[in-house]
This record gives sequence, C-alpha cells and structure tokens, in this order.
Amino acid sequence: MALVELVMPKMGESIMEATILSWLKKPGDKIEQDESVLEVATDKVDTEVPSTHAGVLKEILAKEGEVVQVGKPIAVIATESEAVQPDGKEKPVQQPEIKKVEAKESIQEPAPVLQSNGSSHPADFKSASRFYSPLVKNIAKEENIALAELEAIPGTGQEGRVTKKDIMAYLENRKLGKAIQVTAPAYKSPQPAPVSISGGDEIIQMDRMRKMIAERMVDSKRISPHVTSFVEADVSNIVYWRNKVKNDFQNRFGESLTFTPIFVEALVNAIKDFPMINIQVDGDRIIRKKEINIGMAVALPTGNLIVPVIKNADQYNITGLAKIVNDLANRARENKLKPDELTGGTYTLTNVGSFGNVMGTPIIVQPQVGIMATGAIQKKPAVVETPYGDAIVVRHKMFLSHSYDHRVVDGALGGSFVRRVADYLEKFDINRTV
Repeated sequence: MALVELVMPKMGESIMEATILSWLKKPGDKIEQDESVLEVATDKVDTEVPSTHAGVLKEILAKEGEVVQVGKPIAVIATESEAVQPDGKEKPVQQPEIKKVEAKESIQEPAPVLQSNGSSHPADFKSASRFYSPLVKNIAKEENIALAELEAIPGTGQEGRVTKKDIMAYLENRKLGKAIQVTAPAYKSPQPAPVSISGGDEIIQMDRMRKMIAERMVDSKRISPHVTSFVEADVSNIVYWRNKVKNDFQNRFGESLTFTPIFVEALVNAIKDFPMINIQVDGDRIIRKKEINIGMAVALPTGNLIVPVIKNADQYNITGLAKIVNDLANRARENKLKPDELTGGTYTLTNVGSFGNVMGTPIIVQPQVGIMATGAIQKKPAVVETPYGDAIVVRHKMFLSHSYDHRVVDGALGGSFVRRVADYLEKFDINRTV
C-alpha cells in the first residue's frame, strides 16, 4: 500500500481557494479514480471534487466549512502501489519542509500609520460602515489591512469612498513611517431600516448563493451609475424562421432550438459594430476586451440565478450557439457547471420574457459595462408600408432593454447599440439553413 495526498484542485484562473461543503465519503470507504469524494464551494459555483487515485480514504485533513487554498492537501488516500518500503511498511506521506527564518535584529520596520488592533488578517467587510470597491478590497486583502485600519483612511471619492489612489497613498506613507492627517470624518453608509416580525411571519434564512447574489447586486449599483435605454423590435422574421426549422433541428440534433442563440448572434454582431461596449473599467483605465464572451442568465430550480458564459461567442454559427446554449443551461440547472464556465464574461444577456415580462431594467454584471434584457414576444397591430399605401398587419414585437455603465458609456453609444441589436433581429434572413 502507498499513501497519496488528495489536494484542492485548481478550478479556475481567478479561484485561489474553496470552502468544503460536505464529504461524500468517510474514512475507510473504498473509492474509485475520478469518483466524487466531496463537494466544495467557490465564489463562483458549487462543484464536486473527484478522486485522483483509486483506493481507500484513509484520513480527512480538511473539515466541512473549512476554507482551503488551491494545492493544499485535503485528504489521504491509501492506494495499491509498488511504491512500498523495503520492510513492507506503508510509505509515509511526505510533509512539506518547514524552513526556520531567524529574525535579524539589525532591520527595523517603520511603525504602521494606523493601528489595526493587533490583527494581521485582512479586512472582513461584512461589518464595514461604508462601501469599498472590489479593487480596494483586493488591495486591502493583499496588504493585510484590517477593517479598523481601512475605515480610518479618509476617502476622496464620492460620498467619502476610498479610491485606489487613496489606499495606495496610504500604503506608501505607511512604508515611509509617515502619519496621515485625517481631514474629513469617515462617511457612514446608510443602514437598512429595522424589520418588525410578528408571530405569524415565516423567517427564511438566505442560502449561500442568495447572499452572494445580494452582495454583488448591491455592489454593482454602487459601482456603476446605471442608465437603461429601450427599443421595441419587430421580430416576426425570427419567429417565422424558428417555427419553420425547429422540428427539423430537433430531429437532426436531438435538442430544441430556442430564441436565445438568435439573440446572442445579434448581440455579437452589434458588439463588432460598437466595440466600446465590450469594455471593462480598471480605475481610470478603460480595458477594451479582445474576446467576445456572452454571459446568459439562467434561473435555477431553487429560485436563484446563475450566469454561465459562452466563451468566444463570435466563433460559433447559429447551430453551434444553439448547442452550447442548451448545454450550459441544462448543466446550470443540474449544478454541474465548472467554475471557469462562470468567469470571463464581457457582456450579458437576460431573457425576462421567459417569465412573461415585457421589459426590465437589469443590473450590470461587474466588471462588465452593459447587459441586455429581452422581453416577451407579443403579437401587435403594426402599420407597414406596401406598394399600395400603408396597411395595418399583425406583427411579433419584443422590447429590448439595455442597461449600461454611464461612467464610460454615454446615451449615444448605449442607445445606438440597442438599436443595432434590434436591426439585426428585424433583418434576420428567413431563408437561412441550420
């Protein structure tokens, strides 16, 4: 027998840690290679971790609820192997070498500018009295700035917010051992009104995903000044075309053809025409993204929402988009998405029409600068031009709602973009094949 360590796997470029949700196996259980051993949660998705070896689960090293860094051991598996000691004993698990570092008396670090009540841990923002952007939060975590220390930094941003410039200036002064003159009191963010609870009320505890969604939605509204533009599009062509080809598509590919891939294709074409919609904001820099990655909002059976991403959406034809849309939506509802499939979006689509809504004002998925909602398709009387004069006919109409970040997208660009999406939908070729 040989002992091997099961480590926390890397589940995405930006994911450095995960929380142990539950162990699916207990010590002494036999496990097969690639069999799921535990469930973990990242800030993107819940997923199962498979075993890298076949054998017996000998020891669990990380308890449920524990946050573990990627690459750290979480369990020990006893495997069948020729790698045994000459005396026949099990090969011990190699422990990482710990090097002792002796303190040098000759080096004196300058005292920090503000006291952090003895804590060397990064800030916990749940009890923060004011809003901090994701960039400032990341800097605070990297530099191990405790919340009390961060709260004392005067902010020059709107409503007293701490900007990147503020926190970087503070860090520079702290390195030099200089004190910061606090010239303005810290801004106190509004607190929610107290809720009264009577005997007949039901209290429902938010699950982890709902808490995460709530925090991100509030952050997005604070970060981006939202503006929404609306256009009503005549989508009769796509309705007629889909009705004509959907049965053939089902027979050939074994899956349904929805409107979503058609909407995604129109978005991609419009983004190519207006590339300054496909951007992100980094402080005072605008990052124009090379890839066109379309996120699509999917409602889950639990009532929560998740946004898988179609990477390089501009490289698919309508059939390819239909297949990837169905695959991502199905696996999202079955909780089988990989963390990487929830990252890297550059623009997002949400279909509020699937709930019978005619329009909406969606909230931007940070750090993107735009999101589009497609409403319910309705039959309406419309005036059309004919060689014999105007006539009233029944057409299929749909509202498009485009919410955009007014820091970097003005009304001309935001309005022109949604109009261009409508143009592509209205001019859809009904003679296309799949």
